[in-house]
Amino acid sequence: MIVLIPDLQIPLHDKQFVSALCQFIADHKKRITRVVTMGDELDFTSMGRWSESTPLAYTRQLGNERDQWVKIAEDLQVTDTIRSNHTDRLAAGIMRRLPGLLDVPEFELPNFMGLPELDINWHPQGLRLADWILLHGDESGTSQIAGTTARRLTEKTGLNVACGHVHRAGLVPHTTSINGRLTRTLWGMEVGHAMDYKKVSYLKTMNWQQAFGILHPSGRTYSPQLVPVVNKSFTFEQKEYKWR
Repeated sequence: MIVLIPDLQIPLHDKQFVSALCQFIADHKKRITRVVTMGDELDFTSMGRWSESTPLAYTRQLGNERDQWVKIAEDLQVTDTIRSNHTDRLAAGIMRRLPGLLDVPEFELPNFMGLPELDINWHPQGLRLADWILLHGDESGTSQIAGTTARRLTEKTGLNVACGHVHRAGLVPHTTSINGRLTRTLWGMEVGHAMDYKKVSYLKTMNWQQAFGILHPSGRTYSPQLVPVVNKSFTFEQKEYKWR
């Protein structure tokens, strides 16, 4: 099976949820073929456009946040990652402020995040898996209704889609038919988020859900499973992973 890790946005991540995910992966290591982070592994707060000319641009914590990512990636046994809007902030910030650094290998995102050393595959165009594609979720317009962003992406790509970005958990089908005959059903899955609500100070209200996704091999395709967090716990095959 393939485990889909939702947006972490380190250092805004929920450490206890992430710890539970690490334990889940360790428990099922023999069955797991891939662990894919769905983007936004780092928040890159200090590099964001909205942080310019504010104290957030001068935190001098980016190196520490990157080191946290390296440790978490090891513990989660991450094998693959895809591009996302928050990790795009590194190149965008350098372009705006210090374009002379654009050709320095150390500042290219895969190298900065240590992906070669961690043996993590980098997929800047998303990750295609049979008739599925894993995208971040910002490739087209987004919806406030859980599952709808992913479903719309199925219509645009003609593939089953799993994505993050919107921080909502949803699993929605899109079926087509003609003359009473089913032609196909595509699934859109949004895998939620792994952030700590208490650290998201820039929002007063939110309609987000913590969760993660799983793709189970099923013939030539994959069967999607959404695993939601309920009352600081999630359950997989009757085993509960709980934290305080």
